[in-house]
Amino acid sequence: MNLRIVLLPKNSVHFSMKKWQSISPFLKKIHFLPVIYRIKFKVALLVYKCINNLAPSYLKNLISLRDTKRMSLRLDDDFFLLKTPSPVNLKRTEGAFQYYGPKVWNSLPYEIRSIGEIDKFKKSLKTYYFEDAFSGID
Repeated sequence: MNLRIVLLPKNSVHFSMKKWQSISPFLKKIHFLPVIYRIKFKVALLVYKCINNLAPSYLKNLISLRDTKRMSLRLDDDFFLLKTPSPVNLKRTEGAFQYYGPKVWNSLPYEIRSIGEIDKFKKSLKTYYFEDAFSGID
């Protein structure tokens, strides 16, 4: 039997598990988001701060809200969508905040994007990503 260590801020947790076992059930048990979801959480939080004038101007200048059309369709009633920059040919550029931020933000449900208080936004966002990451893991 092998022993894996999961490092958490200010402490470490030891689990007794086999080498080929998935770490996901243990992450779910300690309420810890996988890395990709932690990245999405941080990016979405930065975008939220930019939209609500809580971020530095150099970040706020990289994103902007989508223009609404005069003759709107039902989808155009969503005032919290961001403009997505035109696609680039370089794969590396897709990870830049001005490209990845709107992608992450626009993928969130309207109910989360329209929350006005930052603490409620963080809680709802973490719950959303937690359910998405561990849906189907018992």
